[in-house]
Amino acid sequence: QVQLVESGGGLVQAGGSLRLSCAASGRTISMYSMGWFRRAPGKEREFVATIRGSGGVTLYADSVKGRFTISRDNAKNTVDLQMNSLKPEDTAVYYCAARPSSIGSYTYWGQGTQVTVSS
Repeated sequence: QVQLVESGGGLVQAGGSLRLSCAASGRTISMYSMGWFRRAPGKEREFVATIRGSGGVTLYADSVKGRFTISRDNAKNTVDLQMNSLKPEDTAVYYCAARPSSIGSYTYWGQGTQVTVSS
């Protein structure tokens, strides 16, 4: 079982930056594929970014490409999401997720952290 806890959310002005962190416990996630997702008010949850366990291959949603960076520290069992040039449309609850392989459904989810970007 893997427990995930997100932190780092908050209120920021458009153009600003935030760094989200996801701390895992219960099992080492070094070989897990990790992802960030978000759910904006009144919208479906959407994919933001993912990073594979081995090799650190990353993939981003087009809407955040060039502005967000996902990274991992396997020694600390954490995954971060650096968000720059934030826009009001980035406002959402951000969730961290983990899956034991690079394909298939995400098995473990955090509770989410709120990010609000003011215009």
